[in-house]
Amino acid sequence: MPEALVKTDFHLPRQTGKYVGKVRDVYTIDNKYLVMVVTDRISAFDVVLPRGIPYKGQVLNQIASKFLDATTDIVPNWKLATPDPMVMVGLLAQPVKVEMVIRGYLTGHAWREYKAGKRTLCGVPLPEGMRENEKFPEPIITPTTKAETGHDLDISREEIIAQGLVSEKDYLLMEEYTYRLFQRGSEMAARKGLILVDTKYEFGKVDDKIILIDEINTPDSSRYFYADGYEERLRKGEPQKQLSKEFVRQWLIENNFQGKEGQTVPEMTDEFVQQVSERYIELYESITGEKFVRTDTSDVEKRIYRNIIDFIESH
Repeated sequence: MPEALVKTDFHLPRQTGKYVGKVRDVYTIDNKYLVMVVTDRISAFDVVLPRGIPYKGQVLNQIASKFLDATTDIVPNWKLATPDPMVMVGLLAQPVKVEMVIRGYLTGHAWREYKAGKRTLCGVPLPEGMRENEKFPEPIITPTTKAETGHDLDISREEIIAQGLVSEKDYLLMEEYTYRLFQRGSEMAARKGLILVDTKYEFGKVDDKIILIDEINTPDSSRYFYADGYEERLRKGEPQKQLSKEFVRQWLIENNFQGKEGQTVPEMTDEFVQQVSERYIELYESITGEKFVRTDTSDVEKRIYRNIIDFIESH
């Protein structure tokens, strides 16, 4: 099985900080730039699972890079370069502590809340009589607060502004960007026979200007259905064929794990890890329309370090 990169421990020239997220190892250079290494770690229910998924980091990084490049006419973003298939270098922004989740369909967390009887989500009213995976009349924005640890929490636009997490002016701008990014992502997915079901966007500020940060429209931050057969499955009440991390969550649920206290992560066999890897590669090829080129993973950490050093020394 190919090697998975689950951690890095670089000491880079002019490095001024390091942050380890659920999936990314982020190095700060000169307090001005970020070097984001997208590892092969995988998280679900806000827990990092015990095994990495080969090629996952490359898939996420390359999809995010393509979508960032394809949306610069909508909103400026943080990306400057991709010196390695698993690395993005960009501007250090002051992150806005709100994630802009946008949903075009009633599925996942929204469906679980709806099925439990709730008819508002993050202050947004939900129509009566909807079925799982049904399309909303219009996409809805259901923000969450960006938690340092643990679960992100649902929050309404009114609460965000009242708590001063974001100014009203900035929030309205982020809302506008979110709708437009989702529209663009949906159009790009449709051309490849996919439905962009829901996703999240993160924003930050550089020189007091809102920019798009982090990843966009990847299978870690988004859910995709296959358009072919969608209506028929909906009519029959069957699960949709989808490309996202949801199947990993479902596998965990079936094995009695939802990130709750006292629960143990089920064993991830080689076969399951391979299956997840293939699903990520399938999404890459589906969403980009390009063949995925598997990079050599024999000494992945050394390769990444060398490519980052080459980039820093030439800038």
